Order: sequence, then structure tokens, then C-alpha cells
Amino acid sequence: MKIAVVGSMNMDMIVHADRIPLRGETIKGSQIEYQPGGKGANQAAAMAKLGAQVTMFGCVGADSVGNELIENMERCGVNTASIKRLEGVPTGQAIITVGEGDNTIVIIAGANNCVSVGYVEENREKILEADIIVLQNEIPEETVEYAIRLCHEHQKTIVWNPAPARELDGELLDMITYMTPNEHEARVIWGDGESVESLLERYPRKLIVTQGEKGVSVHIEGKGMITIPAMKVEVVDTTGAGDTLNGAFCVGISRNMEETEALRFANVAAGLSVQKCGAQAGMPGMEEVEQILQR
Repeated sequence: MKIAVVGSMNMDMIVHADRIPLRGETIKGSQIEYQPGGKGANQAAAMAKLGAQVTMFGCVGADSVGNELIENMERCGVNTASIKRLEGVPTGQAIITVGEGDNTIVIIAGANNCVSVGYVEENREKILEADIIVLQNEIPEETVEYAIRLCHEHQKTIVWNPAPARELDGELLDMITYMTPNEHEARVIWGDGESVESLLERYPRKLIVTQGEKGVSVHIEGKGMITIPAMKVEVVDTTGAGDTLNGAFCVGISRNMEETEALRFANVAAGLSVQKCGAQAGMPGMEEVEQILQR
């Protein structure tokens, strides 16, 4: 199956420190590095490194950073022919602080704000060549909504990772195949009045909630809530772990795995990714994942 990702591309500036600073606090950092990122690009790279046929749709600035992002995605095996380079607009960036096995992230959209409805229309035929369409929330809201409606009309499998979280249009939820928030994003979308368990039960097979070290959960009719625990590993950097899980889940679905099988596959990929630094740099290949699954 072919997969299309309509989403963001960023250059991540990663600052390492002993811990994440408190509000108003200044602390010493130990290291700074620059790594390709952005939820769209990360998920596309995760899929390609696992052997999927994936095309990236998005925008970068006509600058050296944008060129570097595209070159890195090509090295991962992503088809980048439809990425648009824009004059006078900077490539998106993310500032990430890593400490104590966790992170905080601030995103500067840049060219990602130019992934417009018009851009989707320009690439309509190419996007609809894919069997699975993957979306996140780091591009304009109206573009995400338009892409969902377009792909639903053409009966595509739609995977929506609603991050950063925002209020949910219930009509769009009916149109998608899978939604994959983490537990914090689920609370932003639905509020604190409902537990993860009840939300999963309300949206069986559709809603998949990641819960960090607790693992990932889905409700299957007749079986109830199934939680696949996270791998117990030494965590180096959690940046991109959720994107790795999302990408690997899409690869599993593209290989006709059942949801729980695809999530086990994805959970292993995410567990491998946190043992290395950097979002795309830390993502595993198929051989690494299969070695763990065979154990």
C-alpha cells in the first residue's frame, strides 16, 4: 500500500540539560545539536525506514535548512518530489529541551503555515494515489479539515495524530479511520470529565491513546480495553517516540495487521527509538524491530 503524509517539517534545535528548567529559571545546558524533525516529516521517515512506500507533502523555505531536511528524508527513503520550496519564508523550527528522560518543545511554524488548502488542491491527484493518508496538527487547521473531507470522500484510510491538540469537530472524527492522541492531548480534546477508558470504549478501534511509559491502549469489541505496555529500556531521548509509534502503526496497517498486532509492532519501534538521540536519527529499521518481536 502507498502512504501519503500531509504535514510539517522542522529543524529541531535540541538543548540537553540535567533537567528541564522551571518557569523563570536559568540552568546550564550540557550540549546543543540540530536534528531534522517536524511531526509530518518524522512520521514519514519512520515509515520509510521500516520499508513503506511513503510520499511527503509539505513546505519548506528556499534555504539551506529546507534543503537539509529534504536531503535527510531522501536518505530515509521518503519520496520528496511534491515538497514545495518557498522564497521569503523560513523553514519551520522547533526548540527542544531534553532532561531527565523527558522533553519540552516550542514550535515555530514558518513554511508549515503555507501548507494550505490550495497546496492540497495542487497535489490532489498525487495525494489520492495513496491508500493511507496521515495527518497531524502542525499545519493550518483548515488544511487538515479539507484533507480529511477530501480523503473520506474517496474512501481512503485516514490516520490523524491530533498534535498539538485543539478542539475537535465531531463530524471529522466520524470521517477518519484512526485518531492517535497521547493522554494529555486526549484531555485537551475531550476535557478532564471522562477517563481514557471510557473514551476508548466510546470509539472502539478508532481511538488509540499513547500513555508514555504505560504503553498504548485501544478498545476492541468483545475484548475490552487492551493496553500494550512500553518496552523497558534505558531512555536517552523521547523526542520523536510518539511519531515513531504513529509511523510504525501505519506501516503495520499497510501490511494488513490487526490493530493490536500493528500496535505491538509500533510499540517496539518506539521503544527502540528512545534509546538514541534525535527524532529521525533514532528511528529503527525493520530488521531491528523484527529481532525484538522474534524474541
